[in-house]
Amino acid sequence: MTEAFVSIGSNIDPEKNIPAALELLCREVEVRAISTFYATEPVGAPGTPSFFNGAAKIETGREPRELKLVVLRGIEKKLGRIRSADKYAPRTIDLDLLIYGAIVINEPELVIPDPDICTRAFVAAPLLELAPGLILPDSGKKLEDVVKSLPKGSMIPLAELTQALREEMDHES
Repeated sequence: MTEAFVSIGSNIDPEKNIPAALELLCREVEVRAISTFYATEPVGAPGTPSFFNGAAKIETGREPRELKLVVLRGIEKKLGRIRSADKYAPRTIDLDLLIYGAIVINEPELVIPDPDICTRAFVAAPLLELAPGLILPDSGKKLEDVVKSLPKGSMIPLAELTQALREEMDHES
């Protein structure tokens, strides 16, 4: 079993789609912890609804390609995610494989660690909450230092949603 981390985001009915995504994810892997979720302004698409973003710590026996391209993309498809040329378009759910053990992969359809960790606080901060001592396997940077260097913008903690998700996860296990 490998420890991995998945980012979870939605800006179309996130109160429904994030719990649904976590429920489907629990059927495929062992979800060990859920970070705080945050309301954040959408990147690259002003005027669209805010995103709810967080992360999950998982354990899996699945290989990284299968995890991303079959499991995560399959969950996105089940929840109505439509991929378009506009990478900033609103979405029902967005699941990204952030870290997979100490593996580094740089392929057209799979880059691990996910490059957004170093550029987006709403990706890095939830990951840091789940893995406080993490050192990025590709660069050797401490995740804590990466988070300190990123502008936080308007990351509003969603305490009620986070608590409800954690309670639901506790009932599932």
